Amino acid sequence: MVCSKKVRSEVNPQPFAFFPVFWYSISAMKKDIHPTNYRDVLFIDNSNSAEFIISSAVRSTESGKAKDGKEYPIFRVEISSESHPFYTGNEKSLDTAGRVERFKAKQSKATAKVK
Repeated sequence: MVCSKKVRSEVNPQPFAFFPVFWYSISAMKKDIHPTNYRDVLFIDNSNSAEFIISSAVRSTESGKAKDGKEYPIFRVEISSESHPFYTGNEKSLDTAGRVERFKAKQSKATAKVK
């Protein structure tokens, strides 16, 4: 018994030919909804002073120089991928208001009353 298997190129020479192709005209886009102040912005991470230059339309009142020497509007962020524990793998406490210490003090008072 002879079994002949067909190679994929023999079965369907264009494997993605069954996907429809959509062509959109430029005139189908809505007018006057896109931001006009889209520019490069210097994002600075407050926790570790990391700098990122990203295109954005975010509003900013301050400007400054980046490491490349060019002047950009500055937008400050509390946490970014450079300081977030998920991306860095480091556990870091971001407690700036002393909440952990207050909790531990309340917990120690509560356990002292029980004894």
